[in-house]
Amino acid sequence: MRAALAPGVRLLRALPRDSRYRGLTLVLTFLSYTSYHLSRKPISIVKSQLHPNCSTLGPNPHNDSNSTTWCSWAPFDGDNYKELFGALDNAFLVAYAIGMFISGIFGERLPLRYYLSGGMVLSGLFTSLFGLGYFWDIHVLWYFIIVQVCNGLVQTTGWPAVVACVGNWFGKGKRGLIMGIWNSHTSVGNILGSLIAGAWVSSAWGLSFVVPGIIITTVGIICFFFLVEYPEDVDCSPPLHHTVYDEDPGGVTTSEKDPEAVTSNEGPLSLSGQSSVDHHSNSPKEPAEEPEAISFLGALRIPGVVEFSLCLLFAKLVSYTFLYWLPLYIVNVAHFGAKEAGDLSTLFDVGGILGGILAGLISDYTGGRATTCCVMLVVAAPMLFLYNHVGQNGIGTSIAMLIICGALVNGPYALITTAVSADLGTHESLKGNAKALSTVTAIIDGTGSVGAALGPLLAGLISPTGWNNVFYMLIAADVLACLLLARVVVKEARGWCGHMARQRGFKEF
Repeated sequence: MRAALAPGVRLLRALPRDSRYRGLTLVLTFLSYTSYHLSRKPISIVKSQLHPNCSTLGPNPHNDSNSTTWCSWAPFDGDNYKELFGALDNAFLVAYAIGMFISGIFGERLPLRYYLSGGMVLSGLFTSLFGLGYFWDIHVLWYFIIVQVCNGLVQTTGWPAVVACVGNWFGKGKRGLIMGIWNSHTSVGNILGSLIAGAWVSSAWGLSFVVPGIIITTVGIICFFFLVEYPEDVDCSPPLHHTVYDEDPGGVTTSEKDPEAVTSNEGPLSLSGQSSVDHHSNSPKEPAEEPEAISFLGALRIPGVVEFSLCLLFAKLVSYTFLYWLPLYIVNVAHFGAKEAGDLSTLFDVGGILGGILAGLISDYTGGRATTCCVMLVVAAPMLFLYNHVGQNGIGTSIAMLIICGALVNGPYALITTAVSADLGTHESLKGNAKALSTVTAIIDGTGSVGAALGPLLAGLISPTGWNNVFYMLIAADVLACLLLARVVVKEARGWCGHMARQRGFKEF
């Protein structure tokens, strides 16, 4: 007797063909970038094990020395260990920032499936090589620096590839909610990376790198076999492409008729390909018209690009300082063990997921991307101050403060890298130029990556003077990020005032 068709299979068969492949693309790109961030997180967890408090372990069992660093891992056993940790972070992040500006160029000229899967395999290799330094008993600083630089360069293959691939399938809908959920891969990867690295940090810290390296390599191989770059490759219909634009109060563009429909052929949730109606019913001359790629200076002239890029620089500075230094801060201030500190630090990323979704919802409802970011940044500054002074008074207080700070810090970061980048990349003046969004995204993310490199470096230089000074630096960066959006916020406010004046006397249904 033959069994009935499995419920899951029946569900898949009930879905339209296009929906099945779009779902597959979303899942694969989500898992891909999750694994990228998963492989970046171990260094922040392992720091506390590379230079632990040896006095808690008793005297040196190998000799009678009273050294308090006998259990530390050379070359991080000196008094300058925080500066060396900062150098490790900076080696990765500077290479990442430089590579991000040129990664999009290669991504546009190579098959996305090869580019993404190859980058993931190489990322797995260099992540594992860092951990193998434990098993090979390597104590040379330059080995770890070179591995970090190489890993930073190959990790730049991730973001341009997943954005372009998702952009080939999905429309840039107005709803930031969808983008916020999809962009949670960053925080999910950080959480998983912390938990996985924490499982081995106290016993064999090398496995804290080797296991994530194996995971990202495995996901890269899966993408190589299953990722579909374009709808046409599997005989799916290309998405509709609308050219009707309506400028919202903030000066960014949205589709005038259907907020869920496509307004651009790139972006975190945008569709590639031209309208089947436009291209099949119009004259044969249409396909021959190829839009020219926008220049770097041309992209900078798009209203809002400079402001949001500089804002992301400081927002990412704060976010990545927490990413790389929060576990060590918890160990030093709250006196938790390395594993417990790593587990507790994941709550910051839990808040980041909630903050990204909340920022998307609020910005959709109000139509003010810049205002949403500015308000969250303003509130984040005093919350960072409170976390540093009262956040360690109890486990309950620490959990609540970490979630709140994570939401307020990562909310604007998530909104700018997704919805804002897509809006600016499909500005009304571009007329849907597909190549413009790639350049705009590279400028915004590349500038933000500069801040990501500066934050951990400054934390390494400032932390020897006290953790209070590190938090003052983070608060100052938050305030600067907010001030840089002042012009766009004023423009949004004027837009709202004008809209209210036009709507006065009318009831909206």
